[in-house]
Amino acid sequence: MKNTKSLLKLSSVDIPGTKLSVRIPTVGEILEDEQHYYSMISSLTASPYQYMVQLNDAFHIDYTTISDFDLFKILFSSYIKSDLSIIFGDLNISDFGLYKSNNQQEVLLSPSNNIEINEKVYNDLVNTIRKINLLEKVNFKPGNESAKKYLLEKERKKQKRYAKKPFEPYLEKIVIALVNTREFPYDYDSCMDLSIYRFNQSFRQIQHKIAFDNTMVGVYAGTVDTSKLGNKNVLSWITN
Repeated sequence: MKNTKSLLKLSSVDIPGTKLSVRIPTVGEILEDEQHYYSMISSLTASPYQYMVQLNDAFHIDYTTISDFDLFKILFSSYIKSDLSIIFGDLNISDFGLYKSNNQQEVLLSPSNNIEINEKVYNDLVNTIRKINLLEKVNFKPGNESAKKYLLEKERKKQKRYAKKPFEPYLEKIVIALVNTREFPYDYDSCMDLSIYRFNQSFRQIQHKIAFDNTMVGVYAGTVDTSKLGNKNVLSWITN
């Protein structure tokens, strides 16, 4: 993602070389349907490893044989009739389809918007969504066929267990925790107007500051040896 402006100042991020932009929603907007939002961004930024069961059972595809972009094309095509305005604003995504580009590569194209999502645009897009939402890229490939079958069966059982559980709010819990933390200068009402990027950065900084304070207490008490710390970043209260 190439962007010269700080995301702290932006309400949306333009994807280079396209008419595509990604909104940075507010905490309040996301809380209107938190499950829907996190389901969408998780799917759009997912790796084949995270969708191994669905790829195997629904499409009979070995997740180790396709790229992240291949998975994105499958999942994005299933979302085009959904309301993705919280991510893409008023952009009409309903006519996105699979086409061959000039170099004969399969891409997603919206004729009405004149927007092409090739692999480079895809990478910029998902990296932007990850950065806004503090998501880490998850990728892993097993060393052999036995490991692959084991992981597939393990994930299938895990998904069956979670399918029976009700959705547990993630953002709501963090909001409650932070507004009751002295380092966080917002109350419930003012917190709703924060962009999710600002909120996430505040959350990360507060976590780091608390870890720093606890480490320094240990250092001054003589119970923490800084030369043995694996993570030297904790010796500064400012996050990298």
